[in-house]
Amino acid sequence: MTDSHAYNGRRIVLASGSPRRRELLAAMGYEFTLCTPDVDERIDGEPRDQVRALARRKADAACALCPDSIVIAADTLVALDGRALGKPRDDADAAAMLRALSGRTHDVFTGLCVTDTATGRRALCVEGTAVRFRPLTEAEIAAYVATGEPRDKAGAYAIQGGAAAFVESCDGSYTNVIGLPTERLRTILDDMLG
Repeated sequence: MTDSHAYNGRRIVLASGSPRRRELLAAMGYEFTLCTPDVDERIDGEPRDQVRALARRKADAACALCPDSIVIAADTLVALDGRALGKPRDDADAAAMLRALSGRTHDVFTGLCVTDTATGRRALCVEGTAVRFRPLTEAEIAAYVATGEPRDKAGAYAIQGGAAAFVESCDGSYTNVIGLPTERLRTILDDMLG
């Protein structure tokens, strides 16, 4: 294979349209291509089970399109009291989510599925991080929602953005909260590419 993005004869493919995941994978030093297959993301179950199943569903769809590749797929959601908080429907929904998270600890789960399409070898896992928000005022919530940042984010916030000021503690992988647990991914890729 003459592809300059090849690792042991395989290219790395990120099955995600998320700019944050692209930035995180690039920061890890890997060269990769993108494949964003259309996948039905409606699913029921416990938050951990949801992200695991959706990461696998995204990987399966991308694997069908990308032979001789290492396919990376992920799905992230925020869970409060065991209930999934996905992307807000609108600004009012975003404000309601932020009010619910105010002064409380919640979990961020990312399902990660890495598949070698040439061998069928697969690593499938869920990474969890506990994040605690300090108490937020209505004015802070309104100002943050007005920025538009919460609109396409699970749980209506970006820890690497304006919501950084809301975080009191982060127990676990910080990059997991952004959408890609790079520490766990590095271990998987080292093993697959080694």
